[in-house]
Amino acid sequence: MSTVICPECEAEITPDAGTEVGEIIVCSDCGVDLEVISVDPAAVQLAPMEQEDWGE
Repeated sequence: MSTVICPECEAEITPDAGTEVGEIIVCSDCGVDLEVISVDPAAVQLAPMEQEDWGE
């Protein structure tokens, strides 16, 4: 998988070989969670925030 650009801080990130669509990776510069949306070409987006159910 080729290098991607973090949409939050614009750092270059090189995901590990074998990274798959839907996987969450972490930007090594700013620490934001990124979801892999494509591997060819490589693309990421900010991962959706997990919603708390507050016991409902």
